[in-house]
Amino acid sequence: MPKRLQNRVAESRLTLPVTAVFATAVWLVAGLAWGRLWMEFVCFVLTTYLMVELNNTNALIRIYSRTVSCSFLLLSCMACFTFGSDRGAIAELCIVAAYICLFHTYQDGRSPGWTFYSFALLGLASMVYVNILYYVPVVWLLMASRLRSLSVRTFVASVLGLTLPYWFASLYFIYNGELDVIYDHFAGLWTFGSLTDILKLSVSQVVAYALLVVLAATGIVHYLRTSYNDRIRIRMFYDCFIVMTVVTALFLALQPCHYDLLIRMFIINTSPLIAHFIALTKTRITNVAFLVIVGAVLLATAYNVWILFQTF
Repeated sequence: MPKRLQNRVAESRLTLPVTAVFATAVWLVAGLAWGRLWMEFVCFVLTTYLMVELNNTNALIRIYSRTVSCSFLLLSCMACFTFGSDRGAIAELCIVAAYICLFHTYQDGRSPGWTFYSFALLGLASMVYVNILYYVPVVWLLMASRLRSLSVRTFVASVLGLTLPYWFASLYFIYNGELDVIYDHFAGLWTFGSLTDILKLSVSQVVAYALLVVLAATGIVHYLRTSYNDRIRIRMFYDCFIVMTVVTALFLALQPCHYDLLIRMFIINTSPLIAHFIALTKTRITNVAFLVIVGAVLLATAYNVWILFQTF
């Protein structure tokens, strides 16, 4: 059977370099609008590299393909209105790094080291977005049910890792007599927005969220139908992505005031799901779907870049 366009693109060694050039161009254009994006761009490059490592280390796609990192690049560029957030860039980098460490604990209840590193990174991310802490019980649940790495040892390691960044921060603020900063930080955990906040989202934000919901749903349905083709280990990892995607989609719908953080979580977890769909389907219908997906993402990117310049 001759390879269709989607398969040639998914398996080509040129796909990632071409996508990287496109993403760099979008960043340069967005940088003209924001005026300063160097630190954010460095974080973005490092995050992309970690997405490549996440795919390579765990063989998320069972054929040679760079669609996971390419999907991340394209979806991130689609949400170019987030480029100006240094806090978001740092949190995104920490979250992907935490995934890499967490997946190293698969079926190993005696892996306190990797667990510690993973939760230390989550703790570091929570210092810029305290709401990251809401994901911690979900991660513990996934460790118990999917990664099968939760034990007394790894649980203690996770608590120690999660609190490590706060130990150092607390010492600094106590030394400077600024305890109110610590209280104000954690006060964000019980400060909730209203459902009506969704009306405050811009058209660009709504379009990005809606498109991600469609892509996530497509990837989830495809994976649930074809997961038997993957090894058990990979199935467990994709189950983690699915759970985190669903939790993030619901959280974003209920608390749109945290859009900047949640849209990044959405992109990170949706990228492997839609990449699996693009790389491992071969029908005429999915080829058309691939063209529609790429076209929709590029149109959304162009629209959001144009709006960005109109705003500034």
